[in-house]
Amino acid sequence: MKTNFLLLAGLTALTSLTAPALAQMNHGAHSSAATTQNQGLPELSGPAFDRAYLSMMVAHHQGAITMSKAVQGRLQDAQVKAWAAGVIRDQTRELNVMSAWLKGMGGLNTAVHARMTSDMNGMVAPLKTARNPDQAFVQGMLPHHASALDMATLALQKSRDARVLKLSRDVIKAQADEMYAFKQWLAGRS
Repeated sequence: MKTNFLLLAGLTALTSLTAPALAQMNHGAHSSAATTQNQGLPELSGPAFDRAYLSMMVAHHQGAITMSKAVQGRLQDAQVKAWAAGVIRDQTRELNVMSAWLKGMGGLNTAVHARMTSDMNGMVAPLKTARNPDQAFVQGMLPHHASALDMATLALQKSRDARVLKLSRDVIKAQADEMYAFKQWLAGRS
């Protein structure tokens, strides 16, 4: 019970911290919340929710991997290089796990996957031409991670699948910690 209370308290605090990032997010012309709403995720429940959520997260993780690879060869800062490598490593592992689960859930929901992939493309393009790829990557990953927190928080509320719940909790913990580190790194450069 104590762990659940701490997790909920942390999510409440995180929501207030990420609100500006959510408002500035470049998922096409939408905020993270709007993107999730447009995908119809909040209206779903049960296995349909889990399948749509995992399909969105597969595309979302693919976007993070693509963002990392877009700057990987141009990064100068050792910490930012480590973050990009970590995103590629960790999110590839999670992507493979989610893809395996989806096979038993009827496969990828191609409609929501395609829409999220389209949203992700808008986050990759600016990185390819950024004059300061280190800063652009860190700044770009903040709203990207914020949208993952938004989706994962919804999954904690709606899913009943123990695997999906654990994955969502792990995504929140890992990406919230990274967001904090990103903010500290950016603050040290202003």
